[in-house]
Amino acid sequence: MAQAHGKQHDYHLLDPSPWPIVASVSALVTAIGAIVWMRSLGEGATGLFGLSGPWLFLIGFLGLVLTAASWWRDVIVEANEGYHTPVVQLHLRYGIILFIASEVMFFVAWFWAYFDFALFPGDVHTFDNMTTAVGMVQRNELFGGQWPPVPVDSTEAVIPATGAPVMGYFKGTFDPWGIPLVNTLILLSSGVTVTWAHHALLKNDRRGLVLGLVATVVLGMIFTMLQFYEYQHANFTFGGHAYGSAFFMATGFHGAHVIIGTIFLLVCLIRAIRGAFTPKQHFGFEAAAWYWHFVDVVWLFLFAAIYVWGAGANPGAGH
Repeated sequence: MAQAHGKQHDYHLLDPSPWPIVASVSALVTAIGAIVWMRSLGEGATGLFGLSGPWLFLIGFLGLVLTAASWWRDVIVEANEGYHTPVVQLHLRYGIILFIASEVMFFVAWFWAYFDFALFPGDVHTFDNMTTAVGMVQRNELFGGQWPPVPVDSTEAVIPATGAPVMGYFKGTFDPWGIPLVNTLILLSSGVTVTWAHHALLKNDRRGLVLGLVATVVLGMIFTMLQFYEYQHANFTFGGHAYGSAFFMATGFHGAHVIIGTIFLLVCLIRAIRGAFTPKQHFGFEAAAWYWHFVDVVWLFLFAAIYVWGAGANPGAGH
């Protein structure tokens, strides 16, 4: 009778968990805080419960950090207790594959926006001019009928249809053979080092696993620092010009994914140092490695499409 009431299958029936609802509420508070913060421009506009945007954002973000740490801890405990059978591990892999597929479609949206601007710079679509309630300007007037757009300085330019001044400016694109190329080599190298770590783990080579993860995390940090430096020297603004908006949304979200992937791999590094992974059970590391390869591939498309193909005849002008 005891065996009749025991576990008769390879699946893991989860116990009730507070983390899904906590994560949802924390994400909502983070989003509200970020929106209030950005709309107030740091002037102290209040959001929920009379709290300012920065405080709301901080509370929500700390909630997300707590949720991630606690949820990961619970999953690790489940794995160590033997709940991650081969069937469960297979389904976990299906889950990360579907998650990465959703991330691919997320970036498709930004590539779509960029190529829509780039391939149809003289289209008749209109854009609201945020400096006036009535101003509308055709795309060919905003871009000068070409891509990359005709260089425009906000201190001198006006919208032909209304005479209203242009918000922001566009002086030129980045030289793809400078920092962008260096960052490309860095990410390609990081793909090699994380693969090295993976193969070392499969051979139960703990030293190779740790060294490979250390190298990957360091390369990810260097990429982020170089991208931050690059943004500081951009010859266009995020707001007020479609080129800046398309560029920063695409590359900026990729940069956020690099930061997330670096944290993911850093957690794996800490676990590897503690001896958490085995050659037969290491889904956490495998998921991080797959995610990192996805980040690498997306960057290659960004580099080829935005930095190289979209550089124009005079890249780096205005620097």
